[in-house]
Amino acid sequence: MAGKTVGIVGTGKIGAALARIMKSFGCKLLGYDTRTDPASMQLEMNYTDLPSLLVQSDIVSLHCRLTPATTHLINDRTVHLMKRGSMLINTARGALIDARAVIDALKTREHLWYLGLDVYEGEGPLFFTDLSSTIIPDDVFERLTTFPNTVITGHRAF
Repeated sequence: MAGKTVGIVGTGKIGAALARIMKSFGCKLLGYDTRTDPASMQLEMNYTDLPSLLVQSDIVSLHCRLTPATTHLINDRTVHLMKRGSMLINTARGALIDARAVIDALKTREHLWYLGLDVYEGEGPLFFTDLSSTIIPDDVFERLTTFPNTVITGHRAF
């Protein structure tokens, strides 16, 4: 992890906690938020706009609220801004990511190479029900589970 650039989208309590952890690994920190966090700035986090964060980050971790402005924050346009070989982590809200755009990016491996999800836009009927003896009706979710470079957990990061 040392020397990697970690972009943290949303530097509230959880984003700031991640910043402390990543700093201890020797990572460079970039932040994107409507407000700057003084504690994160003491860790030498540089705040920037979202496109710059995506272009520069080896790892992008989402920790922002879901609002109309942040719905599908990661989409066809923004995922193609990401650095080649990057990793995207979402532990905030599933709808921050347009899953179809992420699938396309994972298939081409031009930018996004790794994905970690603890949330998914349609998680309710999937994450909180035992579906081990049935066919999962969500084709997008099913496609995500086929990638060897993707980890999906059932909303455990709370």
